[in-house]
Amino acid sequence: MLNELPQNVEMRSHGFVLLSDYVPGIVQEIRYFSTYNFVGERVDGYEEPCAILTREAARALKTISNQANVQGYRLKIFDAYRPVQAVKHFVLWGIEDLDQRMKPYFYPDLEKNELFKEGYIASRSSHSRGSTVDLTLLDMTTGKELDMGSPFDFFSEESHPDYKGVTEEQYANRMFLQDLMVNGGFVPIDCEWWHFTLNNEPYPDTYFGFPVALNALSR
Repeated sequence: MLNELPQNVEMRSHGFVLLSDYVPGIVQEIRYFSTYNFVGERVDGYEEPCAILTREAARALKTISNQANVQGYRLKIFDAYRPVQAVKHFVLWGIEDLDQRMKPYFYPDLEKNELFKEGYIASRSSHSRGSTVDLTLLDMTTGKELDMGSPFDFFSEESHPDYKGVTEEQYANRMFLQDLMVNGGFVPIDCEWWHFTLNNEPYPDTYFGFPVALNALSR
């Protein structure tokens, strides 16, 4: 898997922005800055808990956020731009068979090597191109996340957007999020209800390595 990682990595952040500058009311819970993620520790390259995206993706999310707000919801971001070194961290973690500490919470029914085979973790991540986001919806009345039938980064068939084993309400919530994102110019994937990539991403063939940090952005 290591030889699948991008060889030529762009370290400049020109064209990237802080998402909160474009969507001031956005909620952020950057999981890979914390220890509560499938790895169980802060992931390499996440120096601050902030969402960074290409300017084009941020503008699109601003429009989507406004549409969600009108209907009583806010966007909650779990991950956005992901540096190449973070993806390498994932790959190395996948090789370490003995590290199973987060298995009960994030991949109870799969072995670590299956996470890559099933497409839940990629050795070349679209997140590293800067226009992919992992997110959910927050109800502005209750302050709670919408029930999607499975939590973020729960690697299972249950997290497939079209999984029929969830309730009607949970399925409707998934489709509501998907409709908002697709109508706003993003493309979903078939194994994670939370994952979307800007359809016309500005850097479709470029992978970036600057850290997730305010001082890494070109201002």
